[in-house]
Amino acid sequence: MNQDEYIKERLQNQIDWYDRRSMDNQHTFKRLRKAEIFAAALVPFTSGLAASIPSISLASLIITGLLGVGITIMASILALGHHQENWIEYRTTCESLKKEKFMFETNVEPYNGDDAFQLLVQRVETLVSKENTNWAQYMIKPEEDKKHGQG
Repeated sequence: MNQDEYIKERLQNQIDWYDRRSMDNQHTFKRLRKAEIFAAALVPFTSGLAASIPSISLASLIITGLLGVGITIMASILALGHHQENWIEYRTTCESLKKEKFMFETNVEPYNGDDAFQLLVQRVETLVSKENTNWAQYMIKPEEDKKHGQG
């Protein structure tokens, strides 16, 4: 694979992937967190309605219970999906890859020597490999916690 192919097919592809995944995780995290906050804010309101208007007491209690269930489900999805952690990790990797690409394209140190392309490949692959290792640790940790009675 030559230099142009590597930059286009590997490096830019990875930058685009991490950018998309970072944005997806950010949007999912923020959507779920906002819904969780909104539902939590409604709990005291619906509880107050139940206490102050006896004719809607049962409906208000049911709504309050459903809000509590919804909050629990949203918090569980956020914890299970690691959306905030993935958003930050993917954004960090994306920006690091962009930095390497720009430094290489402008021949800035350390990319100002004869081995610039080899160095780029080595550093890019190290960044991608590091992120993949971090992802694997996120996925393995819940399983290990279950085995040791922590989950």
